[in-house]
Amino acid sequence: MAAAKPKSTGGRKRAPAKRAPKKAAAGSRGIQPRDCRIDSDSGEVTELVRRIEQEGGVVLCAYHEPLGGNPVVFASLPIGKVEPTPFQRDLSEAHHKKLAGVLDKTGMFLDPVIAITAPKEGFWTPNGRHRLAAMQRLGAKTIVALVVPKREIAWQILALNTEKAHNLKERSLEVIRIYKGLLDEDEARPESDFSYYLEEAALVTLGICYEKKANFAGGAYAPVLRKLETFSPGPLRKALKEHEERAEQVFKLDELVTDVVARLKAKGLMSPYLRTFVVARINPLRWIQGELPPLAEVLKTMRERAAKFNTDKIKQEDLATTGGVPDDA
Repeated sequence: MAAAKPKSTGGRKRAPAKRAPKKAAAGSRGIQPRDCRIDSDSGEVTELVRRIEQEGGVVLCAYHEPLGGNPVVFASLPIGKVEPTPFQRDLSEAHHKKLAGVLDKTGMFLDPVIAITAPKEGFWTPNGRHRLAAMQRLGAKTIVALVVPKREIAWQILALNTEKAHNLKERSLEVIRIYKGLLDEDEARPESDFSYYLEEAALVTLGICYEKKANFAGGAYAPVLRKLETFSPGPLRKALKEHEERAEQVFKLDELVTDVVARLKAKGLMSPYLRTFVVARINPLRWIQGELPPLAEVLKTMRERAAKFNTDKIKQEDLATTGGVPDDA
């Protein structure tokens, strides 16, 4: 049997597929334990140590982390000088209160936050917002942190944050907040240069949608956007305009889909996947072989199909096979 030909992407650059790294041979990577030692007055961390002390913190030790050998300073910081990075997801009240309860019960804080120096004063934590809020809730004076000299670690928030799993809305909002932070850093750089930090181009567009409408049903549209959106080789500022235009197109589509959903509900049809069902029905991509059309064309086709959607042909049993992400996810 002949091997299937790969589908053409029409010349568009797709983000590289994410793969888990292959298992390496034991002891083949990183540095030796003795090489982790570093003096806190080493030239590698002199400026960072000065900043920590200037902010009222105390350096406990410095070391090279064992994987890449990058310098890190372990320090105790005044808790009032530490804030989450401004582009993080919103604080979960339930999560940080539960964490505060655990810390209060054990009477120990054993999981340092990661921190970087903020642009003007104080420190930002890209990984530790809920631990920071829990300690603040308990009235703590101090928090211990692994302070990293490389400020670009702040943009790697999605990879770093393992405290609480991100849903689509949280990931999208964090990505658009990171994006706007990157604009302040260098708006002229190509968007594609930041693909590692932003993960998926579709998350930028979805983030814009969630910013404008908090209860936006992004899960219904994410499969289409992920299949067709790619990171632009153009500058960030221009690329953002393009994402904003796509978001507007998605909103126009969502208005039509919302009308279809309302008519289905009026017929007595019920499912947590109604919107997902409608979007799947009007999505032309599942029938297209080979080269995929541009996103604007696909969204236009979907709007036309939504406007002509015949709800009289839909029965409750048609919804039984619908799955995936609930409409409000």
